[in-house]
Amino acid sequence: MTKKNIIACAIVALLFGAMGAYVGINKSKQHADPVTTTIAPGASGPVNELYALSLPDAAGATQALSQWKGKNVLVNFWAPWCPPCVQEMPELSEVQGEFAGKNLQIIGIGIDSATNIKTFAEKVKIAYPVYVSGMSGTDLSRHFGNATGGLPFTVLIGADGEVKKTYLGRLKFDQLRADLAKL
Repeated sequence: MTKKNIIACAIVALLFGAMGAYVGINKSKQHADPVTTTIAPGASGPVNELYALSLPDAAGATQALSQWKGKNVLVNFWAPWCPPCVQEMPELSEVQGEFAGKNLQIIGIGIDSATNIKTFAEKVKIAYPVYVSGMSGTDLSRHFGNATGGLPFTVLIGADGEVKKTYLGRLKFDQLRADLAKL
């Protein structure tokens, strides 16, 4: 073995060791309950900011989010490269169907490029509108209390325009349905 090969092997071994230590340290964080309240219920400032936006939908047509004022709105911040985001989309589509008659609208705000979101939406059947925000969606989610910018992040807004609850991580749908029943 040459000296270059030994050095390369040592660097690779150090990298794997560092990755293992990182995963081991952060593993306990993965078992935390993903449903959290990160902004005080009743807040409306970020909601006003949300409703002031016009964003392109997956087909590229610009839509005013103010069209959802007066409804209960479940805003799901997601990305096509986020496995838990993609995993919860079929059940979010089911919830949209279940609660549509109860003045609920689910909307997805995709944190990725317009091209990636369009491609994803063409492959996956989604029963609610999906909008493209790019990285600015992360900033918007932070205004709702998502300090880390983690995904998925979901915000439940009442018809009165106030935040009722926020959820960080993959949704627990039994809890979500219970929260929706209280609206």
